[in-house]
Amino acid sequence: FNGGAWLTIEGRSVDVHYRDLAVVEHELAEAREGRFHLEPLMFHLAGIPSYLVVAELGINRVLRGELPRPDYPAALRRTAPERWLGNARMTLAYTKASHVPYGRLTEVVGNLAIAATQTAHAVLAARGEWVTNEKTLLRRAGLRDVDMITSGLSTDPGELAGSVAEAEALFASVSAY
Repeated sequence: FNGGAWLTIEGRSVDVHYRDLAVVEHELAEAREGRFHLEPLMFHLAGIPSYLVVAELGINRVLRGELPRPDYPAALRRTAPERWLGNARMTLAYTKASHVPYGRLTEVVGNLAIAATQTAHAVLAARGEWVTNEKTLLRRAGLRDVDMITSGLSTDPGELAGSVAEAEALFASVSAY
């Protein structure tokens, strides 16, 4: 991020983002080739893909000047879903091996949430839909039912293993998991 602000204008929340256009052009070229990387960012469970700045350009409002409005690149539709799904699979595999057997409820629930957002990114990437944040990501991907899986869990390893299996089934129902 190159700057910006969270504003309230006439009672309405407004995010203003400043971007280095050379970086945006670079990430657009990378996305067109199907390449991206992930960066941690506060409030984003799965991190953000480097193509987020391209998504902003594609769907957000330009306040001054003229900028291109890129469609979701075909190459990115081919590479991003498998990358996101691979991350979700690894997150759940680690969870099953390292947290479930020990009844680590917080870690299991946290990783289920991360894997759900990773899977949701995969689903939307496969559809060619831009994502700029995670606020509506699970709903858009058809994964809001993950709430039912994570609510009311205990530290019982059997119950936790069952929740991971349910999550895997849910993720498979909306993707090529």
